Amino acid sequence: MALDAETREQLISSVRRFVDERLRPIEDKVSEDDAVPAEIVEEMKELGLFGISVPVEYGGLGLNMEEECLLMFEMGRTSPAFRSVFGTNVGIGSQGIVMHGREDQKTEWLPKIASGEVIISFALTEPEAGSDAAALKTTAIRDGDHYVVNGTKRFITNANKAHAFTLLARTDPKTPGAKGVSAFIVPRDIPGISIGKPEKKMGQQGAHICDVIFDNARIPASCLLGDKEGRGFVTAMQVLERGRLHISAVCMGVADRLVEDSTKYAAERKQFGAPIGNLQLVQAMLADSKMEHYAGRCMVLDAARRRDAGEDVATESSCCKLFCSEAVGRIADRAVQVHGGAGYVADYGIERLYRDVRIFRIYEGTSQVQQVIIARNMLKDVG
Repeated sequence: MALDAETREQLISSVRRFVDERLRPIEDKVSEDDAVPAEIVEEMKELGLFGISVPVEYGGLGLNMEEECLLMFEMGRTSPAFRSVFGTNVGIGSQGIVMHGREDQKTEWLPKIASGEVIISFALTEPEAGSDAAALKTTAIRDGDHYVVNGTKRFITNANKAHAFTLLARTDPKTPGAKGVSAFIVPRDIPGISIGKPEKKMGQQGAHICDVIFDNARIPASCLLGDKEGRGFVTAMQVLERGRLHISAVCMGVADRLVEDSTKYAAERKQFGAPIGNLQLVQAMLADSKMEHYAGRCMVLDAARRRDAGEDVATESSCCKLFCSEAVGRIADRAVQVHGGAGYVADYGIERLYRDVRIFRIYEGTSQVQQVIIARNMLKDVG
């Protein structure tokens, strides 16, 4: 549902003020403490950030894809760890329910997801199944009115805070590949589910990833997402396709911040008796970064609008994810270079953002996976 222009601008302005006044001033503290303060999480709930993609009839804001991307441009202008607090609720955790859930599942889960009462995570990746999602080995075997789940999920965002998981598991071990995979909505408190300790990461301190271990966990058969087995892989791919636009918008939000900070620094920092922004080689780095930010932003908005219009944007969303995640990495690298020694120390926050953005080229499908998707779709179109 598209908002009217005035309401949309009010929402964007509110998030922009929240980022500038509440989040950016505490970026260093969040990084040092590896935790987002509880009062900030509550403010996010009050702003409706946990439910921006949940339909209005289930308590969310019901934003369309373009509007969601516009908000993520704003959220990207601070540490990505803040966005991660509600990111799984907005995207990969909830959207399987929105797209393919039964009405009773939507009624039970979506209002609590939208309010932030429930944190939901997306349990797909495994020790030997990440990019090759169809190779997952976690099993969910039907036993009367339950499924018995065994397996380990790896690098699951927000797992240590989650109240529930969108779980992908193999319900038909005899059927290899995607066709034997089903999706489930699994409450965290079921016996047999345990959470590993948060991993130490290169960046995005304050956002946590953990293993989720299922050891003969008996989950009710009603947890099956939808009404048929074997549709989990389709659900996962559709959820990830949408999530790639979301992440691409976050990338361009960070890029905007980096371009702004680099330009201000180049205008103020003096060498050889004048601002370094007067030096053509510095200007070249600024210009390249601005160009890539502008191109990525345009790509995201175009693909989002096409999706809102009902077009198939599988190729376009992968193009956005590939370009934007790679571009923000280059922009971050140039930002460090423009700042020189100041970019390598913690005072300006540039080195932190440099580390933060590295993961964008890996999760929601690596750059190499995006290249495969794009090329396969191109060949399919002409074949």
